[in-house]
Parts: sequence; structure tokens; C-alpha cells
Amino acid sequence: MKVKAAVLEEIGTPWRISEVELGDPVAGEVQVRLAASGLCHSDAHIQSGASPLPFLPVVGGHEGAGVVTKVGPGVRGLAEGDHVVLAFIPACGTCPACASGLQNLCDEGAGLLTGQAIADGSYRVTRDGKPVIQMCLLGTFSPYVTVHQASVVKIEQDVPLDKAALLGCGVSTGWGSATEIGGTRPGDTVVVMGIGGVGVNAVQGAAFAGARFVVAIDPVEFKRKKALELGATHAYSSVAEAAAELPDLTWGRLAHTVIITVGEIKGEHIQQALGLTAKGGQVVVTGMGDFRDLNVDLNLFELTLLQKRVQGAVFGGVGPRTQIPKLLNLYRSGRLRLDELITTTYRLEDINQGYQDLADGRNLRGVVHYSDADY
Repeated sequence: MKVKAAVLEEIGTPWRISEVELGDPVAGEVQVRLAASGLCHSDAHIQSGASPLPFLPVVGGHEGAGVVTKVGPGVRGLAEGDHVVLAFIPACGTCPACASGLQNLCDEGAGLLTGQAIADGSYRVTRDGKPVIQMCLLGTFSPYVTVHQASVVKIEQDVPLDKAALLGCGVSTGWGSATEIGGTRPGDTVVVMGIGGVGVNAVQGAAFAGARFVVAIDPVEFKRKKALELGATHAYSSVAEAAAELPDLTWGRLAHTVIITVGEIKGEHIQQALGLTAKGGQVVVTGMGDFRDLNVDLNLFELTLLQKRVQGAVFGGVGPRTQIPKLLNLYRSGRLRLDELITTTYRLEDINQGYQDLADGRNLRGVVHYSDADY
């Protein structure tokens, strides 16, 4: 079928609405009619060239939810009409990583940026007979997607799909960075550097886990205000401002965990975070940087003698099949707030405005809504 999509043609250029050909599902795949797609900074990384792609063009988008419309042979547990969230990390359930409890590190994730379908290594999206990459094997900047069942999590039909879409990346990643990878315990002090679609949910997760102080750092006043509304106890405009007050706030202890969720991480952020971290504490590196950047500021004396840790994190350290249903239950009970995260909604044709708003700090999360006119 022919569908419209937001396509990146060249590095450094705007998204362009283009017509592409979407293939039907083969064995192990489903087709989904999307209700909404979140606008995540990771797609800006492919736009800037910070994330590597083997070729262009690429259909962007990796955060979405919708309704299954077609089911390929051999698919189990999914049927037409099911409501689903698309997870940007597939979870096959059988590879060594999945079998050892690390579904967020599923081996199928090795092909996320290649566009080659998990099922057979071919491409579900083409244009003029040539392959088009689907971002994270999803490509949710299009009203229809054909994806592997490993990337699909069935959900109950009581949750609004535009809110559920956020669980495919930002919410799950931020929440788990505080609760799972971060291991926040009651009474802890947690610092979150960068309050966007991921960082604000690290704030929510830390508050839920019982942190005494949840400190948000962001230069944008609007984002600091939102962080305070969603669980932060303190908010500062810079690391330097937080560093001046954190010792008095914590009686000299500093933070048990510092989570870096800035939109584009730089090498200097590591030492900045380490300087806010208590003895025996950890820095959780959740934000993404340029794949070519190998330089990191790190005081090795401090790292060793104060026994601090620097820990990477993807999808919050939890597999999507575990994390997404759990967070939906917290949303139902009012302990996870999703409605308040959506700052602005857009048509697909306005996606470049959405990313300009993201760059200008106007959104916690912008969301593309698909209407009847898109199908």
C-alpha cells in the first residue's frame, strides 16, 4: 500500500513528506494503523548525523501506538483489532540477552538503524523500488507501519493511544533510569540533568521510588516549572547553580544518583555529573551523544578513591514487555502522569515545526496525531 511519511533525504535537511510503498506483513510481522507518534530527540540525532545510518532515505519515528490491521503467518498473541504500543527496542525472548533477563538488550537490536526487517533481512518500506530505512525498524512518522512482533506490546483498550505511545521510548526510558538502573531508594537524593521527554519521567520515577530530594536541572524555565509539578523538589538552571546548593541541601552528602538526560550528551557532562555524586554513588548516562565522539571528561582520582560509578542505560534497564504493562497500571492508578507530558500536538505535515519547538525548549513531548485524512 502507498502511505505518506516524514522522510529524511539528506543529513542536515528538514523532514520531507513523501509517498512511500509499505509492504504487507510476512511471517512474524503485523501491520499497525497508528493513532499517534511521539517526537523524540533521537530522531533529531539521525537528522544531524549524530547516529549512524548505512544509507538514506529514512522514515523517522520510533515512538507510537495504534491498532493491528493485518497479521502475518506464525504471529502469536496478536490479532486484528488489538491495541498495541511499539517499543523502539525489540524483545525476541529467546536470544542470550533476553534469556538472561536483559530484554532491553535483545540481540535483534543490533539492526535497529539498518532498516533490514528482523523476519527476513529485506525492507518493508520502499520508494521507486529502492529501500527506505525505518527508524528503529518502526518508522512511526507514517500512519501505517509493518513491524516484527518482537517490537509490539499488546495493551488493554482502556488507555488512550496517544498517551500509550509515549511508553514506547521516553517514559519507559526515563522512569527506569531512576527506578531500575538508578536503583532509587526511599530517602535518596536524585539529580536529573535535562528535563525533556525522558528526563521528566526520571523525575517522576525518582519521586515514585521515595527519593527525599529530586533535583531537576534545565536552563529552560518552563521545563523547571513542569519538573516541580511532576515530582521534583528543587529545580536549578545550571549544574553550577545546583552544585552551589546541593551540599547544604544534603548535609554534604551530595546525590546518590545523577541521571544525565540532556538532549545531546557531551563529554563534559560526565564530570559535571560526577561532581554532584556522593561517595559510592553513580552517574546514569541515558542521553545520547554523537557516535563519533570518543572524548569524555573524567577525574580518575575521584572515580577511584570515592568509589563512584558511571553506568549506561537503554530503555531504563527493563524489557518492554515488563515495563510497558507495569507503567500502564501506574497510569491507571494515578501514580504515573502521562496526560501532562503532551505539550503540543501536530499534524504530520507540521513535523518540522515540532522539531523546532523541541530545539527551542517549548515541549516536554510533542506528539503527531493521525486523523482520518491521513489514512
